[in-house]
Amino acid sequence: MSRPAKGKGTFFSKGGFFMDKRPDPAVVPAHEVPYLSRVPEGDLIAILAEQKERALERLGALSEEQASHRYAPEKWSVRQVIGHLADTERILSYRLLAIARGDRTPLPGFAEDEYVAAAPFESWTAKEALADYAAVREATLSLLRGLAPGDWERSGTANGLPHSALLLACVIAGHERHHLHILTERYGIA
Repeated sequence: MSRPAKGKGTFFSKGGFFMDKRPDPAVVPAHEVPYLSRVPEGDLIAILAEQKERALERLGALSEEQASHRYAPEKWSVRQVIGHLADTERILSYRLLAIARGDRTPLPGFAEDEYVAAAPFESWTAKEALADYAAVREATLSLLRGLAPGDWERSGTANGLPHSALLLACVIAGHERHHLHILTERYGIA
């Protein structure tokens, strides 16, 4: 089976499941449009899998000193950024699961700074933080690979705003790209 024309959405092929559709930015909550804009065209599941490999390769060589680096005293350490990526993905994946399964319960927001402050990330080694990140991403990929085509379009309420399962998957990818860009630009992590 060949891939459909760009923008046609989901389909199955002998090689597996592909998701290349993106939400309309006009109906995306304003604070999530920047994340959505960071997600490249292509198979979203493959993009998320590649992100994991690139992040592990890029961050896997960090020394403990580099993992403790902050670009300003009040900013998170690199290790805390990695932990934040994992925690945020856990939350977004739960929202995605609930919405994809048709749960109409409004889902709460979360205070990212409070989560990081309460987390034990600074007592972890860089390898432990990356192992946690990798485990979370694998769980997200497993969830996404198990969605049926109609599941992606289901919508619900998260943080008081409308979200689809598709949007949440895109936000996961875009959120990571945002923070990896910050790690390059402000922390000097190549």
